Amino acid sequence: MILMALSDRLERVNPSEIRKLFDLAQGVEGLISLGIGEPDFDTPEHIKEYAKEALDKGLTHYSPNVGILELREAIAEKLKRDNNIDADPKTQIMITVGANQIILMGLATFLKDNDEVLIPSPMFVSYAPAVLLAGGKPIEVPTYEENEFRLSVDELRKYVTPKTKALIINSPNNPTGAVLTKKDLEEIADFAVEHDLVILSDEVYEYFIYNEAKHYSIASLNGMFDRVITINGFSKTFAMTGWRLGFVVAREDMIEKMTRFQMYNATCPVTFIQYATAKALRDKRSWEAVEEMRKEYDRRRKMVWKRLNEMGLPTVRPKGAFYIFPRIRDTGLTSKEFSELMIKEARVALVPGSAFGKAGEGYVRISYATAYEKLEEAMDRIEKVLKERKLV
Repeated sequence: MILMALSDRLERVNPSEIRKLFDLAQGVEGLISLGIGEPDFDTPEHIKEYAKEALDKGLTHYSPNVGILELREAIAEKLKRDNNIDADPKTQIMITVGANQIILMGLATFLKDNDEVLIPSPMFVSYAPAVLLAGGKPIEVPTYEENEFRLSVDELRKYVTPKTKALIINSPNNPTGAVLTKKDLEEIADFAVEHDLVILSDEVYEYFIYNEAKHYSIASLNGMFDRVITINGFSKTFAMTGWRLGFVVAREDMIEKMTRFQMYNATCPVTFIQYATAKALRDKRSWEAVEEMRKEYDRRRKMVWKRLNEMGLPTVRPKGAFYIFPRIRDTGLTSKEFSELMIKEARVALVPGSAFGKAGEGYVRISYATAYEKLEEAMDRIEKVLKERKLV
């Protein structure tokens, strides 16, 4: 067996298409960016005050590699209350430097060279590179507009092989805004048991759900906890992207291995931020702020969905997160050509669907985590270019 060095694996990982697009957008005067997946809200004031309080208390030293117990206990309370997951804060929860690193660390706990990992496509840009870096082989499983981009077990069956060891799911989804139903998750859970798969469940957008949709954690389903690595964090929930704080929930042996990984990588997350977040989780003002953000995202979502459909870009109504994924295939342009045209002529930055995998071609991603008035202006500009170019 030939072992591949990490430096060799890095050669197989390409820079994000999103970054390339942002480079093109640099210097475009009056550009409206609908590209970045980041809340435009500031972190709630009381959370910032908790961080200052922690600094004044001198919480500027290393924390345990696994994170401070106070925060793990607050997360355990939240998991029980909101996710129906009963996790031991001492052995089954770990605090991380953002949620992104959990994908690689989680895969590293069990994946062997050339093991296959199923990933629903369109997919978040970090999944496939993390699989490659962990020594595995990413296998894209397409999802379809006709099924609101929800993953189906029928499709999974076409791609599973004896080499398949894991499945990554993301609900609410980036880039499509799709939300898996309880029935979807039950069928996926049965499939995972049948094929003895580990599931990595990315739930960072769990609180941004609209209309009749509801978030369910697959780890809460009967007998599933031991085969699920639940990925989550505070970047989206509390508008704390720059604070870089995430958490992972898994069985004890996996948490122990991920703690070792973190020990020799980041050492630990920032101590005073952990303290502030522990306090924030138990403060009702934090959840009031989340609901205010959710309501505003919903207002934007409705407007953008209506405008896109009216201008001739057929668009599935997203049920979660803060992204929308209009179909641009009928314009005759590739998603990259469409995105470049919108930067140059509409001065609006979108992300080509091809950045999110093969099934993303023919679509673009729009983030509506941008002020309502800017979104309206962006829609006007896009519509104007479409009409002038006779693309719809």
